[in-house]
Amino acid sequence: MTERPRQLSLNAFIYPSGHHEAAWRHPQSRPDRIYDATYYQEIGRTAEAAKLDAVFFADGPALRTNVAHNAAPGLEPITLLTAIAAATTHLGLIATASTTYYEPYNLARLFSSLDHISGGRAGWNIVTTGTDVAAANFGLDRHPDHAERYARAREFVDAVVALWDSWEDDAILLDQAEGRYADPGKIHRIDFEGEYLKVRGPFNSARTPQGYPVLVQAGASNEGRSFAGRYAEAIFTAHQRLTDAQAFYADIKAKAKEFGRDADQVKILPGISPFIGDTEAEAKRLEREFNELTVPEYGLAQLESIVGKSLRHLSLDDLVPAEEFDGAGDVTDNERSRLQVVAGIVQRDRPTLRGLLHRLAGARGHRVFAGTPEQVADTIEEWFRNGAADGFNVMPPYYPGGLEVFASTVVPILQERGLFRTEYTGTTLRDHFGLARPESQFARRPELAR
Repeated sequence: MTERPRQLSLNAFIYPSGHHEAAWRHPQSRPDRIYDATYYQEIGRTAEAAKLDAVFFADGPALRTNVAHNAAPGLEPITLLTAIAAATTHLGLIATASTTYYEPYNLARLFSSLDHISGGRAGWNIVTTGTDVAAANFGLDRHPDHAERYARAREFVDAVVALWDSWEDDAILLDQAEGRYADPGKIHRIDFEGEYLKVRGPFNSARTPQGYPVLVQAGASNEGRSFAGRYAEAIFTAHQRLTDAQAFYADIKAKAKEFGRDADQVKILPGISPFIGDTEAEAKRLEREFNELTVPEYGLAQLESIVGKSLRHLSLDDLVPAEEFDGAGDVTDNERSRLQVVAGIVQRDRPTLRGLLHRLAGARGHRVFAGTPEQVADTIEEWFRNGAADGFNVMPPYYPGGLEVFASTVVPILQERGLFRTEYTGTTLRDHFGLARPESQFARRPELAR
């Protein structure tokens, strides 16, 4: 049997008006529709027509956007993805949910239901939540520190996966003649007990078409990388340079092997936010249009939240001093990964404050690229072929048109080069990503059964 050539994975990262912070002000975006479910269904159909692997929604349990100057994307993503599931047949559906502010049983039910309803297309982007403002929304005096959040997250994922596994695949008998719906011997209590969490089980729903939803993760700190190596089946990441992306890629694959996993079963998916034009000059002109719509106060507040201090002593046309980022550390080993991305831009390119704000306006530290469809396809192929990516999270600067242009111009080039599918060959998100369906741990290890 001939082995299928390695193929790109491509997700559409949905940010309602677009990933550029000024997108909501541009005439090609639709901020008036960000609370309209049919808007997202249309985006889902566009992504599916292009044979993309999935759509992805980020989320957080607090109002973080400065709503004075930007549109607030407030719909709960798991609910919204159920609406997209009803409008599509193959498209994967990935949502962010926090291990800090959910409980395992409730979250397990939400994603299991999405996976059943969609026929096996769900993915869970596991986050620990990095913002202090969330704590007060849950009656807490403080946000847990980094190490505590990851310790809870490890217990959380172990408990959720055990719940999803607690029904073996053949637990349902559906023997109407004998009156036996399920075999209780194939349904197990998990009796999970850790330092932070205690969950008895069993789950109240059968295993899903995928076994369980795809586990996705986006942390780039030391703790986050270790977590990814242990659990993640797909990893979302932000890199500006090929060399940094290659180092991250190699590190995560090595960590997966350390945990006894098949590194090919871990997909690394950096973000790319493409401004696309018929010519490079046209693409760069479009990028400038968006940058000219930015509100400096908004971007400065965002930058200060990354840096952790005020930069108000700088004027917009001052060069940003590299010493403002002393202690940011190296991108390969420091805990503050997004700070390192910004520090790298400052140290390499020496931008003015205005220029730095424009660089970050495009996609919050993810790679922004302006060029022709061929140039966008070239950079995707370069990273894919050179050990930097297994695919990409496509982050259109504006919605819906930015995705439509990518789908109609860049995807066909990737297909012509044999890098991306022309038709879906499976029905589940695991099929699209080329991931194996996991066996229930209780079937694999009968000694766990109670």
